[in-house]
Parts: sequence; C-alpha cells; structure tokens
Amino acid sequence: MGDYEHLLVKQDGDTVRITMNRPERRNALSEPHLRELLHAFEAAGASDATGIVLAAEGKAFSAGHDFADVAARDLAGVRDLLRLCTRVMQTIEQVPQVVVAKVQAIATAAGCQLVASCDLAVAAESAAFALPGGKAGWFCHTPAVPVARNIGRKRLMEMALTGDPVDAATAAEWGLINYVVPDADLDARTDELLARATRGSRFGKGVGKQTLYAQLDRPEADAYAIAVEVMASMSQSPGAREGMASFLEKRRPVWPD
Repeated sequence: MGDYEHLLVKQDGDTVRITMNRPERRNALSEPHLRELLHAFEAAGASDATGIVLAAEGKAFSAGHDFADVAARDLAGVRDLLRLCTRVMQTIEQVPQVVVAKVQAIATAAGCQLVASCDLAVAAESAAFALPGGKAGWFCHTPAVPVARNIGRKRLMEMALTGDPVDAATAAEWGLINYVVPDADLDARTDELLARATRGSRFGKGVGKQTLYAQLDRPEADAYAIAVEVMASMSQSPGAREGMASFLEKRRPVWPD
C-alpha cells in the first residue's frame, strides 16, 4: 500500500496494519513521519478495509515530537508542524474504519496523543504513557486535548502537571486504553478486539463512528439533535434494513457491504 521511509504498511485481509518503523529515533514524530502517517491513514480510509491497527517497532511506541525538528523552526514553522499533527489525529477519528492502537512500549507526549486519538487501544503490561512536558520546558498543550477526552479532569491534571509516566494497568483503569495484556498476548488480543469491533455493516459502522465523535463533546440537547437525524436516516440504509429483516425472519444477516 505504498512505499514509506518511516512506516511499514500492509493490508492483511480486511485490516490495514500501519507500523511506525523508526526505532532508532524512538518513532519521534518529525514532519516527514507525520506526513507519511497522514498519507497512510487517508489511503487506508479510502480502502475497502474494515479496521486499522496502528503499531510500532522498537523500545518506544512513540516519543512524540522530534525536538531536532522543532528546535530548528521559528514560530510559524512550529505552528505548521502542530497543525499537521492535528490533521493526523483528526484523520484517525474521521476515517470510517475502526482504528486500534497496539502499544508495545512507552508512548509520550504526541505519542500518547496518538493512542488517545485512536478509537480503541490495547497495551502490553510493559507499556507506559506520559505527558512529560509538565516537568520540562515545553508543556504538552496539544497532546492533552484527546487525553482530556479519555480520562477525568484530575487524572489529566496529574499526567500533565507532573509529567510522570502512568503504567499500563493504571492507563486501563483511567480509560486511556481498553485493555492491558501480557506482552506475549498483545498481537492476539488486539486482533480479537478489532474482530469484535468490526462485526456488522461496514457502512453503518463508519457512519456510527463518525457520528459518535460529532456528538461526544456537545451539550446533551445538541448531541440528541445530531443522533436522532443520523439514526433516522440510517434506518433506510441497506445494512439496517438487512439487520432488521434477519432479526424478524430469525436468520443470519447477509451484509450488503
């Protein structure tokens, strides 16, 4: 699915596997790395896949922004870099596929932001998560945006202000990830969760995911206004029609997509 310098990308049946492959740089998110991630997610989003797994090689899932890249930029240049990073995070939410982060090691700053931006996340017991800017010179302002939408306010403040890493078990308890599993089981448990999350109508699932993100942070009345209209419209889709017909006819569904 294209040639990349910093990624390994392959389609495995109904799943696109995007693996960050700069272990010598701890998968730091330089501009070229971010551009490749954006391209890979856009290409996967346009494919016939039902799921995407974001993974990494090496001793870090991602160390976040590449300070060598950042330090060489002026204000406008850093703003452009952060806007590119934001596009990557928003694209993960916007693609119709279910996106699962498979976290094998530490995810810090914008690396933690990547995990928080995925729909689902499974981490090895040895993994950890941090917003380290709070104990250094450059606060984790943008990484905190999706993290804040995954965990409670006090927990966010602890991560952001102390900068200390949170182990995988705590991350699961706090809601930053779905499951923490033995390191040896990471691949299997990630694929098992993805299989459960991709059952049913592909089209219906994609619209469902995008609608969830559209309503999540809105006041309840606004959220209902969005959800009612989309749910009514989707009742006329082939997938919804087949789902209801198979239930009423007591047979297995045959999904049109």
